[in-house]
Amino acid sequence: MSDAILTVLRKDSSADPELEPHLSRQDLLRLYQTMVLNRNMDERMVALQRQGRIGFYIGSVGEEACIIGSAFALKPEDWIFPCYREAGAAFLRGFPLKKFMCQLLGNAGDDVKGRQMPCHYASRELNFVSVSSPVGTQIPQAVGAAWAAKIRGDRVVVLVYLGDGATSEGDFHVAMNFAGVFKVPVVFCCRNNQWAISMPRDKQTAAKTLAVKAEAYGFEGLQVDGNDLLACYRAAHGAVEKARRGEGPTLIEAVTYRQGPHSTSDDPRVYRLESEVEEWRKKDPILRFKKYLEKRKYWAEPEEEELQARVKQEISEALAYAEKFPLPDLSSMFEDVFASVPPHLEEQRQTLLGREAVPVKSAR
Repeated sequence: MSDAILTVLRKDSSADPELEPHLSRQDLLRLYQTMVLNRNMDERMVALQRQGRIGFYIGSVGEEACIIGSAFALKPEDWIFPCYREAGAAFLRGFPLKKFMCQLLGNAGDDVKGRQMPCHYASRELNFVSVSSPVGTQIPQAVGAAWAAKIRGDRVVVLVYLGDGATSEGDFHVAMNFAGVFKVPVVFCCRNNQWAISMPRDKQTAAKTLAVKAEAYGFEGLQVDGNDLLACYRAAHGAVEKARRGEGPTLIEAVTYRQGPHSTSDDPRVYRLESEVEEWRKKDPILRFKKYLEKRKYWAEPEEEELQARVKQEISEALAYAEKFPLPDLSSMFEDVFASVPPHLEEQRQTLLGREAVPVKSAR
């Protein structure tokens, strides 16, 4: 791998003409608008958690470019295996804000019936797999899905997200080895946001980069400026198309920064300096992309004011919609495991509902 980190956006907000991807104005504006929606959602949901209206939230402030830029490289039939900061990728694919809110509340409007933790959204229709809480478990799952696609001859690619902390897990190395040996159509997108909760990146590995770890497993690894949306898209697009051609996996290390806490249960002031955070805020991915759009005469302050007002209104409307739903019916806990509810579970369901259990014959 090259020691150079892939960057497209220059300090003067222009793009390197040799590296700038050929995206339409409509696509560029859609990407920016999705980042702004994502940022507003994160800020509002943290406020809701502090108010006690939702129980927990994980945001992606400062990491929007690497998430949304990489997801844009996919086709609708491709699969996404998220970590837990990829709401932006879900929004880009069309995940409805109302369903997102219902999932955070765990109410009867939640597609997963309140069984998952908040921020563990999923959509079968969008090929967006459920978030997993344990660190790194989604990585071998993604490789397995990509291996299945290869066996069946499906021309789909699997994109799996992970944090820098997941590279310390055995799941990461098992998945990387299998992917390299069998050349499965998977792209590993590692959001190196410098902190695995309170563990800094330099305490996790002695390797010069995280991307270099791909070499041990026989495929390409590359570093990209994770706060540069165009660079993230370019890197992901190349990796996705390579995988689609049957040329195997790629590990992308997106060097970015987690501006906020790990979650609403974390206080980063305990373990990191505010001066470090301020330095990274100067490299904010949304601000950088906005300046690029302005330089190209694609964006101006009136459009910005309208966008900010619109997304805030959309979020408020989605919240009002979701808060009208009751909690899921308790009896739903007996659903979705068996095609036909077995007798012992039916008896338990009747007991739960407070009705006299109806005797049933055993299937044996």
